[in-house]
Amino acid sequence: MIRTNNLTKRFKDKTAVNSLNLTINKGELFSLLGVNGAGKTTTVKMLSTLITPTSGEIFIKGINTAENKAEIRKIINISPQETAIAPNLTVMENIEFMSGVYALPKSSDRIEKLINDFKLEEILKQKAKTLSGGWQRRLSIALSLINDPEILFLDEPTLGLDVLARRELWSVINGLKGKITVILTTHYMEEAEKLSDRVGIMSKGHLTHIGTPQELIEAAQAKSFEDAFVTLANGGEAL
Repeated sequence: MIRTNNLTKRFKDKTAVNSLNLTINKGELFSLLGVNGAGKTTTVKMLSTLITPTSGEIFIKGINTAENKAEIRKIINISPQETAIAPNLTVMENIEFMSGVYALPKSSDRIEKLINDFKLEEILKQKAKTLSGGWQRRLSIALSLINDPEILFLDEPTLGLDVLARRELWSVINGLKGKITVILTTHYMEEAEKLSDRVGIMSKGHLTHIGTPQELIEAAQAKSFEDAFVTLANGGEAL
């Protein structure tokens, strides 16, 4: 679904991403991990066409993104770290507004499916600003799926949520696996381990390790995934 070829991004004298070669499969949930400044946010911004690479190539469904960004943007969407909802609109008004952006009719089957899938029926008339953090994030992800994307970028989707809200959102995200391709960034190691089909670890702009959570634990000879990440992100032997 996604393939990069020597993807590089420089900001003046700093190289944020250096010659990244990555393949993400259709229907896969792929987590991109790294400490702050590792290059993962820049990578996601390039993959989602928000910024242009300095050099290298990105292919999505075989299409070079540099040559056809408009076509690519029809099949992707992003749920940003900041909850992307209109606080003074009701849940239903948020959904109708976003469906209007994508020119969907108010009676669209897509809208009904999202309401059912995300269990929003009982809060449709509630203003978004009155929802708990967990429900706001749930709504934000639902809105990012309104255009039925083939690829969804989830940037820190459970940041700041309590344990119960985080687990509930994990269930929602887990339900997307196999249906669409999901690229997840997170600082919660348990989240990456529970949800990911594969994980890529970045360090200083390089993709240094890639594999299933269990493969990375074994590669680091660690007792847990968190221990494996600490070892590999701090100079453990690269692939």
